[in-house]
Amino acid sequence: MSFAAYKMMHWPTGIENCASGFITHSRADFVPRVTPIQTDELESEWPTRREIGPIPNLVVTAANVLEVYFVRVQEEGSGESKSPLQVKRGGFMDGVTGASLELVCHYRLHGNVETMAVLSMGGGDGSRRRDSIILTFKDAKISVLEYDDSIHGLRISSLHCFEGPEWLHLKRGREQFARGPSVKVDPQGRCGGVLVYDLQMIILKATQAGSGLVGEDDALGSAGAVAAHVESSYMINLRDLDMRHVKDFTFLHGYIEPVMVILHERELTWAGRVLWKHHTCMISALSISTTLKQHPLIWSAVNLPHDAYKLLAVPSPIGGVLVIGANTIHYHSQSASCALALNSYAFSFDSSQEMPRSSFNVELDAANVTWLLNDVALLSTKSGELLLLTLVYDGRVVQRLDLSRSKASVLSSGITTIGNSLFFLASQLGDSLLVQFSCGSGVSMLSSNVKEEVDDIEGDAPSSKRLRKSPSDALQDIVSSEELSLYGSAPNRTESAQKTFSFTVRDSLTNIGPLKDFSYGLRINADANATGIAKQSNYELVCCSGHGKNGALCVLRQSIRPEVITEVELPGCKGIWTVYHKSTRGHNADSSKLADDDDDEYHAYLIISLESRTMVLETADLLSEVTESVDYYVQGRTLAAGNLFGRRRVVQVFERGARILDGSFMTQDVSFGASNSESGPGPESATAVSVSIADPYVLLRMSDGSIRLLTGDPTNCTVSVTSPASFESSKRLVSACTLYHDKGPESWLRKTSTDAWLSTGIGESIDGASQDHGDIYCIVCYESGALEIFDVPNFSCVFSVDKFISGKTHLIDTLIKDTPKDSQKGDQGSDKVAGLGRKENVQNMKVVELAMQRWSGQHSRPILVGILSDGTILCYHAYLYESPDGTSKVEDSITAQGSVGLSSTSSSLRNLRFLRVPLDAYAREETSSGSPCQRITIFKNIGSYQGLFLSGSRPAWVMVFRERLRVHPQLCDGSIVAFTVLHNVNCNHGLIYVTSQGVLKICQLPSGSNYDNYWPVQKIPLKATPHQVTYFAEKNLYPIIVSVPVLKPLNQVVSSLADQEVNYQTEGQNLSSDEQNRFYTIDEFEVRIMEPEKSGGPWQMRATIPMQSSENALTVRMVTLLNISTKENDTLLAIGTAYVQGEDVAARGRVLLFSLGKNTDNSQTLVSEVYSKELKGAISALASLQGHLLIASGPKIILHKWTGTELNGIAFFDAPPLHVVSLNIVKNFILIGDIHRSIYFLSWKEQGAQLSLLAKDFGSLDCFTTEFLIDGSTLSLMVSDDQKNIQIFYYAPKMSESWKGQKLLSRAEFHVGSHVTKFLRLQMLSTSSDRTGSAPGSDKTNRFALLFGTLDGSIGCIAPLDEITFRRLQSLQRKLVDAVPHVAGLNPRAFRQFRSNGKAHRPGPDSIVDCELLCHYEMLPLEEQLEIAHQIRKQHTVTDHPGKLWI
Repeated sequence: MSFAAYKMMHWPTGIENCASGFITHSRADFVPRVTPIQTDELESEWPTRREIGPIPNLVVTAANVLEVYFVRVQEEGSGESKSPLQVKRGGFMDGVTGASLELVCHYRLHGNVETMAVLSMGGGDGSRRRDSIILTFKDAKISVLEYDDSIHGLRISSLHCFEGPEWLHLKRGREQFARGPSVKVDPQGRCGGVLVYDLQMIILKATQAGSGLVGEDDALGSAGAVAAHVESSYMINLRDLDMRHVKDFTFLHGYIEPVMVILHERELTWAGRVLWKHHTCMISALSISTTLKQHPLIWSAVNLPHDAYKLLAVPSPIGGVLVIGANTIHYHSQSASCALALNSYAFSFDSSQEMPRSSFNVELDAANVTWLLNDVALLSTKSGELLLLTLVYDGRVVQRLDLSRSKASVLSSGITTIGNSLFFLASQLGDSLLVQFSCGSGVSMLSSNVKEEVDDIEGDAPSSKRLRKSPSDALQDIVSSEELSLYGSAPNRTESAQKTFSFTVRDSLTNIGPLKDFSYGLRINADANATGIAKQSNYELVCCSGHGKNGALCVLRQSIRPEVITEVELPGCKGIWTVYHKSTRGHNADSSKLADDDDDEYHAYLIISLESRTMVLETADLLSEVTESVDYYVQGRTLAAGNLFGRRRVVQVFERGARILDGSFMTQDVSFGASNSESGPGPESATAVSVSIADPYVLLRMSDGSIRLLTGDPTNCTVSVTSPASFESSKRLVSACTLYHDKGPESWLRKTSTDAWLSTGIGESIDGASQDHGDIYCIVCYESGALEIFDVPNFSCVFSVDKFISGKTHLIDTLIKDTPKDSQKGDQGSDKVAGLGRKENVQNMKVVELAMQRWSGQHSRPILVGILSDGTILCYHAYLYESPDGTSKVEDSITAQGSVGLSSTSSSLRNLRFLRVPLDAYAREETSSGSPCQRITIFKNIGSYQGLFLSGSRPAWVMVFRERLRVHPQLCDGSIVAFTVLHNVNCNHGLIYVTSQGVLKICQLPSGSNYDNYWPVQKIPLKATPHQVTYFAEKNLYPIIVSVPVLKPLNQVVSSLADQEVNYQTEGQNLSSDEQNRFYTIDEFEVRIMEPEKSGGPWQMRATIPMQSSENALTVRMVTLLNISTKENDTLLAIGTAYVQGEDVAARGRVLLFSLGKNTDNSQTLVSEVYSKELKGAISALASLQGHLLIASGPKIILHKWTGTELNGIAFFDAPPLHVVSLNIVKNFILIGDIHRSIYFLSWKEQGAQLSLLAKDFGSLDCFTTEFLIDGSTLSLMVSDDQKNIQIFYYAPKMSESWKGQKLLSRAEFHVGSHVTKFLRLQMLSTSSDRTGSAPGSDKTNRFALLFGTLDGSIGCIAPLDEITFRRLQSLQRKLVDAVPHVAGLNPRAFRQFRSNGKAHRPGPDSIVDCELLCHYEMLPLEEQLEIAHQIRKQHTVTDHPGKLWI
C-alpha cells in the first residue's frame, strides 16, 4: 500500500471555547410581553418577578467545529406549556418552565479554532445592531464572521493574516510558541486585541456606529440589521513597551477610550527560587487610541504574585480589573485595590500587612470565570466546584472580596453568561451544560435542589424524554427589562454580600471526549448468523472518556439495532401501514384537536400489502388477522392507508380506486378512472402510482404523470375526486409529489407569505373541522427537474424552483432576482454545462420521491426531502428571509395590496427559502431496476423521538433534535422494504418493518442510548478517570484501569514516598502540625472488571483488582500465552504497573497475571491472581507474541515464556527507548512507539531466540500511539504524535535511502488536527460483495483499515487505497480546493500540512486523500459536479470509493 484515505466518522464533541452574543438577531428583536396577573402562590413570595431580557445566541467551538445556537426560553403562561405535565427538565424557576439550545448553523472548518470572542456594537436593549464572531487560528490568522439572513449562515466580514515571509520578523527568530493567538474585545465594541507570537499585539479597529443617531438605527429596518465589523488592523510591539512575558490581557469597562490591561511578568521565577523571588507579575493599563495609533500607559500595579494568570474586567458601574492567581485574587482599579487569600500558600509581597482570607481553602489555577451580576462573578474550579465571588463596594470603591461555595458541576473548559438568567458551562471532559440561575437576597426563596454531581443533574430526566420536547418559547414572549432595578437601588448595603443563588440545569450537549482508549467488543443482542455489513453492526466501541468525576465509559454503536419484540415470516410484502379508529368520536373541531394531542391513542388496524393481495390485522392485545371480516379492498395490493377527518375514518388507496372506512365498514368506494374523461384518450388506463395523505386531502400521482386530488368533506365524511385544473392545462409530467400539512401553534409557511392581510385567515376556506390544523400545501416535482409548491385546494402556485434536481445550496423562488452569491454561481454554470453536450447524464435523472414535514415544537421549521432516481438524497431546511425591499412586516401589508394585480402569484411565499443540509454518514442507495417503493416514512413518536426513516438497501434513521438532523444507519437486517409505526398495549411507541428476506419484525428503540450525537451513545458513569480498557471475548467482560482521587494527610503521603530510605523518615517527623493536617489528593488505581447488562441498562461491576499504595496501573491487556508444561494456550489478564514515588526512588513496576472465570452456580466472576513479579522500570506496555509475553519495562524490551507458574525471560532488546507508549504485533514483527524517540521496528526469530532491530525512524518524534496498516501483502507502520499529525512509514531495505535497511522511510504524512490516542486495526469488507463494478485489483481480502480515537472526542479512520482510485480522488481533491467555499477563509491544503513545531523535518510524500474535503463534492450542484468530473475526465461516480469502512 502506498496510498490511503483519511475520513472523519464522528466529529469532535469536547467544547473548548464558548461565547454569547447577538449573532442571528439584535436586542431590539425581543418584544416585551405583558406580565400576567400574579395569582400564583409562588409569585407572592417573590418581591419582584425576574424578567428574562433579550437572550443572545450561544457560539461554541470544538477543535475545528463551529456551532451557533439559539437559546429558546419557555416562560410560564406562554403558548407551548398547555398542561402542567409539560414542565421541562430542571423544573420551574423564576417564571421559566424550560430552556433549550437549538442549532442555527454548524460548520467544519479547515483549521482548529484557538480562541474566540464576540465583537459587540453595544447599545441598549433597543439596539438593532448585531454582533460578529472573531476566530483566531495558528499561527496568526484572524477571521471575523457575521450572520447573513439571506443564506441562513455565516459569511466572512474580514480576514487578517500576519503570517508568511513579509511578517517573518514578528517571530524574532523563534519557531515554537507556548500558545496560539488569543483574542479579547472591548466591552463597548470599539476595538479588539489579538496577542500573537507571545509579544505582538494586533489591534482590530471596529467601525464606529455612525454618530449613534436614533434615526439611522430605525432606517435599517428589521431585515437590514448591520453587524459589527472590523475596519482596519495595526500592530503594537509589546517588547518596545518593555513587556517580556505576557500572560493575559483584557479591556476595561467605563472608559471614554478603550483601555487595555496587560498582565505580564517582569522576570521569570522557578520552583527553586520561589521562596526569594515570588511577586514577579504586574499589570499595565494602556489607553488605546485607534485613530492616532497611540497607546500611552495610564496606570499600573506591581508586585503581583508569580502564579497570577488571568484577568477579568469588572463591569460598570464598579470598573477595574480582577487578577486571578492560583492562591489569591486581587482587585485593582485606578483608585483602589484589595486582595483575598484563598489558602495557606498565599502571602503578601512584604509580609507586613496580613491579607484577608477566605473562609475555606481552595486553589484557583485553571479556573474559568464569568459575571452573573455586575458585582457577582461565578468561578468554575479545576475540580468542578462552582464558587461565587462577590465584590462588596461603596460607590465605585471596592472594599473587600467575598468568596462563597456553591454547587459542584462539570469540569469546565469555558463559561459564558447568556442574557441575565442563564449561563453555559463548556467542557472538554464531560457534557456541557446550560444552567439557569436565580438570585435572591438573604434567605433563598426557592428550594435549591442540591445536586452535588453533574451526573445527578443528568439523571433527573431520561435523555429521550427531555430532548424530544426540546424547543421552547416564541421570541415575542420574551421581555426586556432594566436589570439593575431588581436588586435595589442601594448597592452599598452590607447585605449585598448575602445574595444567594439557585441553579437548575436546563439542557446539555453530549461529549464523548477525551477518548483515551477504546476496545471493540460484541453487542449483547448480536446476531451470530449475520454476514457482510450486517455483521459489522454486531460490534460496539467501548471507550474510556472523561476525567475525574466526569469519567465514564462511552458505548458507541455506529448503527441502530432495534429491540425485537416478535418476528414472523411474511414473504412478498410491499408495504405496511397502521391506522387509528375510535368508534365513539365527537364531531367538529374538538375531535381534530383531540386527535392532534392524543399521542397515546393505540392503533386499531395493521394493513399489509403483498404482491397481489392485502392483509388486514387487528392490533389489539394480539395481532390477529381479520382480512375476511372487513370491507377493506383485499383483492390486490394497497398503495397507502391513513386516517381522515380527525381519525374518524380510514382511507385505503389502491391502484384503481380508494375506500373510505369507518372501522371495518366501508362507507364509500371511489374509482379513479372516470373523473376526467375529457382529458384525452384512454383515461381508464391510468392507475395510481404514489399517494400522499394530509387530512382531509389525499393526493395521487397517476401512471400517466398526472395528478388527482381526493377532497374530503368533514360534515358527512365523504370524499370527491378532482383533477386540479392548473395541471390539466399544463400537460407537464409529474415525477413526484407530496402534501405538506403546516400544523403547529402557528402556521409556519404563513409567516413567509408576503401578503400580511392574507396571512390571517387562509384556514377559513377549509371546513371548520380542520381549521386548527393549519394550511395544506402540495409540493410537486416535474420530469424536467423543476419543483413547485401549490396551496390546496385552490392550486395556485406559491413557490417555484427551476432546477431542484441539481441540488443547489439554496432554493429561492424563481420570481425573486436577488439570489445569494452562492446560488448565482450555480445558475451561470448550469447554462454553460448544458451546452457542452453532456446533457444525457442529467436527462434521465428525476426526483422519484418527495416528503415535507414540520415536527412538533414551537420554533421548528419544515424539512423537505427529495430522492433522485440515482439514489441521491437531497435534504433542505426551510428558513424565513425578508428581503430588504419589503422593509418590514408592517410595510408589507401596504405594499402587498399594491402588488395584488401583478400576477396569480400574489399570495406567493416570497420570503420562503431552503438551505441544503448534508446527511452525514448516509451511503447512497444502489438503484434498483424494479418499481420504486416508497422509501421515506415520517414518524412523530417512536420511543419519544421524531424524524423520518429511509428504507431501502441502506436503511437509516434521520432523527430531529434541536432543529438538526442526526443520521443513524440501521445495518443489522440488510435491506428493508417497508416500515411503519406501531403503538399498542404490547409495543409502546414502537415500530414494524419488513426485511427484503420477507421477515416482519415488531420492535422498539433501545432506551438506554442517547441519539442526539453523531453516533448513538450510552454513557456509563464511573465517577473515576478511566485510562485503558481491553475486551475478554470468551466471557464478554471489559477490564478497565481507573484511578480515583483520594484525599490523604500529608504525613501519610510523605511516608509512602520514603519507604525505602530510612533518612527520609526524619523529615516526615519535622513537619509542623499545621502541615501534617493538610490533605493532598492522591490518585489510587484499580482495575475494574465490567460486564454489559443484558437489557441494555447500566453495566455491572463484577470484580475489582486494587493496586498497592502509590502504584499506578499503566496497561491492561488480555494475552494468550502458551503454557509450555501443558502445551495448551492460557488466556490471562495481564496488568503492567509502576510505583510513583518521586525522583529520588529508583523506578520499579510489577507485572500481574490473573485468570478470569465464571462461577457456574451464580453469575459471579472469579478473578484469581496467577503470577506477579516486580521488575526494574515502569511496565508501560504488554503484548503476547506467538504464545510468549513481551514486556516493555523501562528502557528494556523483554520476551518471556510462560511455564504455568512463572514467567522466564528468553530474549531481550536494549534499545535506547526512554519509555514505550505503545506496542503492536503482527506475526513475528514488533512495532514500538517511544515517548520521545519515535518508532522502532523489530522482528523475533524463534530459532536463535533473538529479538533483532530491523529499522527505526531517525527523527525525534513524541509518539502518542502506533499500529500496523495492512494492505494485502504490504505492511506499513502508522504513528501519531504530539503535534496532531499522523505518519506512515515503511521498511524497504533494498532502497538506497534506507541506509541498507536501518532507516524507516516515510510513505505519507497528514495533519489530523487532533491528538490521536489509539489506533484499532479492523478488517475491511471485501468490495466485490459490497459494491459491484469496483476498480480492478481492489478486491483483496487481506485489507485492514485503522479506526482512531482522539482527545477531543472525534473518531475517524485511515483506509488503504489502490493507486487508480487514489489518483482519481487526488485530482478531484485538487479541484475541490478551488471549487468549495472556504469557511472563515481557511485553506484545506494548508490545514493538512505536516506541523513540525519548529523541529527540522523533511516533507514526506502527499499520499493520503482527505475525505473531509471530498465529501463537499456531493454537496455541490449537479452542474458543477459534472464540470469538475469532466475536467478530470472521469464520470460523475468518481467518488464511489471502493473500500468503504463500516463498523
